[in-house]
Amino acid sequence: VIAKPLGNETVRHLLGQSTWRLIHTTMARFPLMPSENEKQALSQFLFLLSRLYPCGDCAEHFQKLLHEFPPNLNTRYEAELWACEAHNKVNKRLEKELLDCTTVHSLYDCGC
Repeated sequence: VIAKPLGNETVRHLLGQSTWRLIHTTMARFPLMPSENEKQALSQFLFLLSRLYPCGDCAEHFQKLLHEFPPNLNTRYEAELWACEAHNKVNKRLEKELLDCTTVHSLYDCGC
């Protein structure tokens, strides 16, 4: 983890929302059957995000999540499901509403 803790709750909230949108949209646009190179690239992105995330304590939580619940990136569906379940683990810890993982694709697929 590189960043220090982020105390501004408004910024933390907006950063979290934006990051989850990026993660879910990335998963929705991931190849249906990704190559090993594509899976490795996405895995590296997630692990680098957990190190560079501008909220230090959030980054620590994300690193722990990645360690305890490693990303399943074998297919687009599995990647989307992993992201939804990971998001729900965070929401549960923060006592927020859980996502419906059966509809998450339609929420983040840009249709392009």
